[in-house]
Amino acid sequence: MILWEVLSYAAWIVSGLLLLWIVVDAINVSREFDEELLVSSREGADELLEQIEQEEGAR
Repeated sequence: MILWEVLSYAAWIVSGLLLLWIVVDAINVSREFDEELLVSSREGADELLEQIEQEEGAR
């Protein structure tokens, strides 16, 4: 039974560390990027497609 208790405590420690990591990462992302950029859909594939369309229009 002691093995399961140790594994249970280890799982709670890992869960706590993951939660801490998620919170720290969320704070870092909020500091690094503007909120408008984070909630916009004008990034990644959308922005790439728009850039390709502009380049094709310029030809």
